[in-house]
Amino acid sequence: MSQALLWGLLAAGSLLIGQALANPLGRSKRTVGLMMAFGAGTLISAVGYELIPEENLQLGWEIGAAFLVGALSYYVGARLVDRGGSSGVALFLGALLDGIPESFILGLGLALGGQISVAFLAAVLLSNIPEGLAGTIDMRGSGVGERRITVMWAALTAVCGVASMAGYLVADTGSHTGEIASAFAGGAVLTMLADSMVPESYERAGRVAGLLTVLGFLVAGVLSSLQ
Repeated sequence: MSQALLWGLLAAGSLLIGQALANPLGRSKRTVGLMMAFGAGTLISAVGYELIPEENLQLGWEIGAAFLVGALSYYVGARLVDRGGSSGVALFLGALLDGIPESFILGLGLALGGQISVAFLAAVLLSNIPEGLAGTIDMRGSGVGERRITVMWAALTAVCGVASMAGYLVADTGSHTGEIASAFAGGAVLTMLADSMVPESYERAGRVAGLLTVLGFLVAGVLSSLQ
């Protein structure tokens, strides 16, 4: 179980790496946009290959329901955040809604298979860094203090560590908890990508953002096929 905690902390802790990169890279709007585009590509790949693979769709209506609930959860949360006008907080919300089930899945996979899915872990790491980077920059621009930003990312990391342990503990229940959590995460991730990450990457980097999105998808897809 301690391994599940460590993997969950490692995966979500890359958000803090993104925050650390905000100082050296934050002045280059284009660089931030390209990193966001690459991260978006890895997340799209993760949704298709890891979170909602074809075999999961055969489990029944629960998968579709969880997918829609995940999408609606992000949508409602983002609408509330929009009143404050901070896209950085919207990215934080997205990281929260997909980070918890993602970490849950990491712990579940560790318990069932004895090892972590390298492809899924890589997709989470590669997407969290630009999420943390862009979220930090936008929250700073909205007047959020550096200490508060650090506390927010650190708290999210801790919650994800606990979620990973929870996934490990429920592995022997025999239910489809992992698949349902995956579908929830997939819905939240896709909605976040369409609402925030993809549009912002295009706004910051221009048309080349599309190429980086494809590259991110390809890298994560190759890692998934090698797993």
